[in-house]
This record gives sequence, C-alpha cells and structure tokens, in this order.
Amino acid sequence: MMLLDLLQRHELRLGTAESCTGGLISAYLTEAPGSSGAFEVGYVTYSNEAKQRLLGVSPDLLERHGAVSEPVARAMAEGALACGAIDIAVSVTGVAGPAGGSEEKPVGTVHFGVAGLNRRTRHRRESFGDLGRRGIRMESVRTAFAMVRDFVENPD
Repeated sequence: MMLLDLLQRHELRLGTAESCTGGLISAYLTEAPGSSGAFEVGYVTYSNEAKQRLLGVSPDLLERHGAVSEPVARAMAEGALACGAIDIAVSVTGVAGPAGGSEEKPVGTVHFGVAGLNRRTRHRRESFGDLGRRGIRMESVRTAFAMVRDFVENPD
C-alpha cells in the first residue's frame, strides 16, 4: 500500500520539514494523484535561519549541536507539527555532499524525526556513506517514507 493511501485510511494529514532533501520528499508525495487527501504542507528549511524562523528551532540548539543532529531533527519535526493543520510531521537534516562533511559528521550522515499529536517524537540516524548527492537524497526520501509508515502502523 502506498504511504498516501495508508495516511488517508487513518485520516491523517502529513507535513514535511526538509533540509538536505530540499523539498524532494514533498515532490515525491505530490507526484501521486490525490495526494492532497493526505499531504498538507512542506517546509524547505535549508539554512539555519529558515529552521529558526519557519520551524521555531532554537538558535542555541543549532549552535550546541549543529544543524545535522538528533536534537535539531526532532525540533524540526515538532516545529512543523506545531504550525497546525497536520497530524504527523517528518523531518530530515543531513550532509548530502560532496562537501560539508567532517570527521564527526561525514558525507552521508542524515538525521530524521517524526512527530505526531500526543505521541513521542521518534528519531533515526543513518550513515549512508558517500553515495553521491543524488543517492543520499534518494535514500533519505525512502527512509523518511519508511519512518512515517512505521509511525502510523506501530503507535507508541
């Protein structure tokens, strides 16, 4: 079953908060006819300033942990959820390369968050390796979809 079908069956509205995928998750969701029945909004917050302004991510959190981190992925998902009109939010922030990696956060490091109303926010960290920019972004879309599916099918 497609993710959108699953969301519609459960009468859930989804939103995204994307950084390294640059709106790719939202683009794939909206390629499906009838996607408006389950997809509500997508935030592309590529810069730290956008994460702060649009999603309410704390500047202190960004400074202490960096944009590519568990706390920021969680805050992005929770910030999108708080904007209203959605039941579930998925976030992604990572290093798609080819530059920008470090010893601590090499290219291919991606953090995900999924938040839902009255639910504990989930997090996942992936180390995809240097699959190339497109490869990392595509794996991030697949992972985000899998996390949302699991969030719906396996409540806390």
